[in-house]
Amino acid sequence: MNTQARCQDKIVRLMAKGVDIPNPASVDLGEDVDVDRISGTGVRIYPGCRIYGRQTVISAGAQIGYEGPATVDNCRLGPKVELRGGFFHEAVFLEKAGMGLGAHVREGCILEEEANGAHCVGLKQTILFPFVTLGSLINFCDCLMAGGTSRKDHSEVGSSYIHFNYTPDGDKSTPSLIGDVPRGVMLNQPAIFLGGQGGIVGPVRMGFGNVVAAQSILRKDYPEDGNLIFAAPPAKKVVPFRPRSYTQFPRIVANNIIYMANLKALEEWYVHVRRPFLEAQEFGQQIFSGLLEMLALAKKERIKRLQALAEKAKLSAESDTDRKSEAAGKVEFFKKFADFEGLLAGRAGDDAVEKRRDDFLSASDKARSGHGADYIAAVRSFPASVSEKGVLWLQGIVDAVCRKAQALLPSLGMFGGPAKK
Repeated sequence: MNTQARCQDKIVRLMAKGVDIPNPASVDLGEDVDVDRISGTGVRIYPGCRIYGRQTVISAGAQIGYEGPATVDNCRLGPKVELRGGFFHEAVFLEKAGMGLGAHVREGCILEEEANGAHCVGLKQTILFPFVTLGSLINFCDCLMAGGTSRKDHSEVGSSYIHFNYTPDGDKSTPSLIGDVPRGVMLNQPAIFLGGQGGIVGPVRMGFGNVVAAQSILRKDYPEDGNLIFAAPPAKKVVPFRPRSYTQFPRIVANNIIYMANLKALEEWYVHVRRPFLEAQEFGQQIFSGLLEMLALAKKERIKRLQALAEKAKLSAESDTDRKSEAAGKVEFFKKFADFEGLLAGRAGDDAVEKRRDDFLSASDKARSGHGADYIAAVRSFPASVSEKGVLWLQGIVDAVCRKAQALLPSLGMFGGPAKK
């Protein structure tokens, strides 16, 4: 049987189990696609679509290609996901997540429940918490965004927004944390609004409840909550350009550490809290595995980018223009990078953090009874006292990583630690 015949045989099998394929001859199914990982309940694949990858999962109610042809390659789709047109590769979409026509979603992306984007949105290494909404014509790579409590109260990014994640020196150690994991997973934080035709020069951190005026370009951190932010355009000036100067090197490294610490906290949340909810649904184990794989890709990407930064910063430290205190931190980071990488791969927290985890899990098990496999309803049912226990546990993971990094890299003077001489 040739390739085309095998493709048609798979399509016939899908249609026999209930998948709606209005124009079977226009759909291309890769040889490595496992039809047993595609639900026969309420799935519709519109004309012109291409489904590839042995890891691909398509759950009940998923709709693919309604607005235009869609390519789905090694993606895990939860129930009622809508990918209306575009290219989707190595990403996970949880229940009712969706993307519009012209989407370009690449590896390392997680869109949690009801997170969505309109037309022409580009994502890579991006994590969107439930309900986060992206407008049209957006490039939002290397970000994690949280905030909001429901579909009617959600964090939003206005149209024509850019996360600037690539520097003139060719660096991508620029992940931005918009909200955070410890509070964001509780689904009880004020929404964040990033006004249209604006942007973020990563890496940036932002608190919850902030509203950023349209056309603002953010170049610094806004960790406080609940502000209206107007960021003026840079003053007109021409100055000599010094490659690899990294004048904000401690801040860049600190923001990367905080970002990766949040990834560790999210992984712990997935393992200890999300897993049973996912395992109760069709293909839930495969989707859960996909979530962990995306986090592993995210951590690998961040380490790769930081290692490249460490090597360039060392060259900067060897130049005549670096002050002695600046050079010491850059050299220390380069020399201790292997130890730093091991720290990030190590244990998530300590005995005290694990005690907080057990306290939260015990309290949350009692609080969520009656909500079955409905993850969103269960989390939103937590009393404030239970949510606070969860925040303490997850923030403890973040803080432990930051303390260890500070002890390992004292010359950088991060997090208010030992420092400047």
